[in-house]
Amino acid sequence: QVQLVESGGGLVQAGGSLRLSCAASGRSFSSYSMAWFRQAPGKERGFVADISWSGSTTIADSVKGRFTISRDNAKNTVYLQMNSLKPEDTAVYYCSTTSRPLGAYNVWGQGTQVTVSS
Repeated sequence: QVQLVESGGGLVQAGGSLRLSCAASGRSFSSYSMAWFRQAPGKERGFVADISWSGSTTIADSVKGRFTISRDNAKNTVYLQMNSLKPEDTAVYYCSTTSRPLGAYNVWGQGTQVTVSS
């Protein structure tokens, strides 16, 4: 069973950068899409970015041009590089994957808090 562990969250000033990491274990990594979602207080969890097994990416409009998703299959790790952070990016960020190829995102990490101060 796949396990996901996020790291890299923290407190940063507006305009700053953070890089989140998500280490996967328990199964083959390279064959599955990986994604980042976020949930702000009082809001529903929302899609941020994903990357397919082939490396193609999708980025939410709200973070396009500021966030980049990448993966290192040798390290079983997916990254979210966040630049030009804004206070509205404050949220718990969750790493996710699918339990089967081409399935919905239904496996979640524990989340990592990102707080952007103004």
